[in-house]
Amino acid sequence: MATSPSQRVWKVLTSLKLTIAGLAALMVLVVGCTLAQVDLGSFEAVHRFMNCFVVWWHLPESGLKIPVFPGGGTVGAVLMVNLLSVAFKRLRFAWNHAGLWFVHLGLVVLLAGQFIAAAFQVEMRLSIEQGQTLNYLESPRDMELVISEDTDSRTTDEFTVPESLLTHPGTIEIPDSPIALRVVDYYRNAKLGMRGPSDSPSPATAGIGPQIAVSGLPAATADDEVDQRAVFVEPLAAGKSYGTWLVSQALGAPQFFFHDGHKFTLSMRPRREYLPYSIQLKKFSHDVYLGTDIPKNFSSLVHLSNPERGEERDVLIYMNQPLRYLGKTFYQASFGKGDTLSILQVVQNPGWRLPYLACAMVAFGLVLHFGMSIRRATLRPRGLAGSRA
Repeated sequence: MATSPSQRVWKVLTSLKLTIAGLAALMVLVVGCTLAQVDLGSFEAVHRFMNCFVVWWHLPESGLKIPVFPGGGTVGAVLMVNLLSVAFKRLRFAWNHAGLWFVHLGLVVLLAGQFIAAAFQVEMRLSIEQGQTLNYLESPRDMELVISEDTDSRTTDEFTVPESLLTHPGTIEIPDSPIALRVVDYYRNAKLGMRGPSDSPSPATAGIGPQIAVSGLPAATADDEVDQRAVFVEPLAAGKSYGTWLVSQALGAPQFFFHDGHKFTLSMRPRREYLPYSIQLKKFSHDVYLGTDIPKNFSSLVHLSNPERGEERDVLIYMNQPLRYLGKTFYQASFGKGDTLSILQVVQNPGWRLPYLACAMVAFGLVLHFGMSIRRATLRPRGLAGSRA
């Protein structure tokens, strides 16, 4: 009797060949991602191979890209569907299969946790000096353009423009600000130097920009490198142009103009996320093994202050002992400035508990399954066991 299309699909979904193909594809992705880190860096390699549904081949010196392999998202989804299909086909809803159900569902939870991490995990950074108090985090990769308005001698209002709005020419209206920005040109990564006689004219007409030569560079690949953004913008207010300015985090000179008696400063900085609490670095410790420069331990003693919740407490953050607070995890990552600067990596992952839950489910399922198998074997009559042997 001919099989129906649904039966053929069900046969494919529960096939062992599909499992082997998925695992093989996952191995190819891991090898490809590892090799790509040499040219792309770990973050970009993981993004292009694992945290995607399709791996694309970017044609050199062209904006074209060609799909060449299923990405980690696709392979993970296929393995998850295969795992669930096999469980529903071969396992019964009976007590003697309870352990196997826990094992299969634990693996599904593990895969689901990876999907949640890839989609929603956010990594930020807190670089804080000893004695300093901060209430914001900074992105290690994303930037933002800031317009600071000095309303009086003691008050400054900040208006931020996300980098995503700067990548294409056009006019950006800034809410609650009298200033609008017209984007003239944008560089993801640029080299800045003093302009020479042979350099082409600069788009900038104000500030230090006319003296600076800007040339595009390939994106930085090393994990400890940051792209030097550069953007030419024209501030507009009340129908008046204030010239075209060069804004980059590589510029040390202030870029400012006056409008309606107020001073407006233009700058580029890492994207910030402000917190409803503040953290003060009270002491940073860097211990090494006696007679060597090998780090033994480095830790940060911080004071956490959250007036809204009435919390005032000291917390010691050190290797393998992070601070978890209001959905964020603060890890001790690095240090600098003669051991007076502490760099904390801050991760927000709503699914961080799922790998622990998955491991617990798998372990419980294995113990339950083998425990029940041993119990059945010990309770089996000897004569019946001998006849079967």
